[in-house]
Amino acid sequence: MLKAIFSRKDLSETPDYYNCVRDLVENRCVEQLKDFSHHLGTSRFQHCVNVSYYNFLICRKLGLDARSGARAGLLHDFFLYNRQEKDPDIKGSHISLHPIVAFYNASELFSINEIEGDMIVSHMWPLAKNFPRHRESFVITFVDKFCALSEIALTAVRMARKK
Repeated sequence: MLKAIFSRKDLSETPDYYNCVRDLVENRCVEQLKDFSHHLGTSRFQHCVNVSYYNFLICRKLGLDARSGARAGLLHDFFLYNRQEKDPDIKGSHISLHPIVAFYNASELFSINEIEGDMIVSHMWPLAKNFPRHRESFVITFVDKFCALSEIALTAVRMARKK
């Protein structure tokens, strides 16, 4: 079942959302994101689904490009390496580099429009220098931070309950 944080819906049974991302979710390279831990036990795939779904909802509510919001949300952290094991030959921080790597990986496999590309490369603003050029790109910057904090908080609560 494909589910977003705080939602009880099976997103694969939500056609207005799922039709936007079906090709991405069913792609074997995107599925590899399930193998990477992202925020205290949340897989990178789950984090991307969370961002994708809430991007979609907020962009739709604001009359923005909800399809691009859903797709960019799913691909914004599309890097296939463990971020704790940084290659010493790569100059720069993970915060500033991973959006470019994600954009490169996404554009190699999928057709990425201008809005989706900007959302992916600027999602770490203001922590990274790529300033958002589209309204949808501002949405993803906030949704990404909200989802990350929510994932960390829920994991911390679960861990505290186990003690």
